[in-house]
Amino acid sequence: MSRYKGIGATVAGILLGLLYGAEPARASAFRVSPVQVALSAKVSSTLLTLSNESSESLRFQVRVYAWNQKPDGEMELAPTDDIVLFPTLITLAPGKDRKVRIGSATSFGASEKSYRVFFEELPPVEEPREAATRSEVRILTKMGIPIFLRPAQPQSAGAIDGLALEGGHIRFLVRNDGNAHFVLRSVRIKGVGAAGDAVFDREIEGWYVLPGGTRAYDLAIPVELCSQMKGVIIESETEQDTFKARLEAPPDGCGVPDAPPPSTR
Repeated sequence: MSRYKGIGATVAGILLGLLYGAEPARASAFRVSPVQVALSAKVSSTLLTLSNESSESLRFQVRVYAWNQKPDGEMELAPTDDIVLFPTLITLAPGKDRKVRIGSATSFGASEKSYRVFFEELPPVEEPREAATRSEVRILTKMGIPIFLRPAQPQSAGAIDGLALEGGHIRFLVRNDGNAHFVLRSVRIKGVGAAGDAVFDREIEGWYVLPGGTRAYDLAIPVELCSQMKGVIIESETEQDTFKARLEAPPDGCGVPDAPPPSTR
């Protein structure tokens, strides 16, 4: 499932159920493959396969949005006519598959364009008697698949910018200066002491950085470790490259207040 798996409106009912003893919740099982789509001027359409892996029929609505990202990684989605797809409403029997065609309806530019197609599970169609006798709460799942319209000559170029140690926080940006996205496999933050030994070492999960975009990081360092740090090293690894940055720690980088002057009394 996508990192941005959505939960339907029945979440409120699940929470109330936990508080007041309602029946257990249940989620459906389905799969979409492939999990990423890359289209080009030569191959401007493809097929996705939606598979129902549960024991009952499922209903879906398929929608597509233009996709951008904020520096904190949050998705920004907007309606678009750049991508066409069919069908948009699907009913799928248990154990069955359905093909969904995805195609570009816009031009391919010098920079990559990014979108997301969502497969949103709809509530089952039930007779009133069936709904009245159902003894469990159902979770509706939403799966997002990225779509990229690739430029003729994709180039990935990453850099670390704005590295700073101040107020007990390490702050920096991972910047994409290329014309195609890259995926940060990992981001490693290391604080080193006077002898080059690791005082602080943390590896955090990365994510997509779209062309022209940035991903901001802000990491708090415990005071007892920060005061021992003489430098900061950042190492970011993508599928294609690894790029690094180093900063010598400023004297007041930990935000520890100076000792008061000795009394003259």
